[in-house]
Amino acid sequence: MAATDDAAKHELWPHYQKVVTRIGGERGWAPPTKAAFEASCGPAGSLYVGSPETVARKIAATAKILGLSRFSMKYSHGELAHGTLMTSIELYGTKVMPRVHELLAG
Repeated sequence: MAATDDAAKHELWPHYQKVVTRIGGERGWAPPTKAAFEASCGPAGSLYVGSPETVARKIAATAKILGLSRFSMKYSHGELAHGTLMTSIELYGTKVMPRVHELLAG
């Protein structure tokens, strides 16, 4: 998570690519593409990557569709810098989850 969608994706992509390439190599998968990563970051994708507003909206949409009462997020992927990880956790707690609660209440 970062201040903007582009910043978050830019920060995550090299780490995601490295980890998925390694794991995929062990399992016979093709290496990840930037296009597939971008699609996974989109509204219907499995990655919750972007600005706090983008992530909050995606979590709220998922919670509504699936009738969730809880949502657990993995904060890191690969070898993100400690400061980046801490910023992500801070944004999740101070911006994302309060916004998710607002979206689900309204």
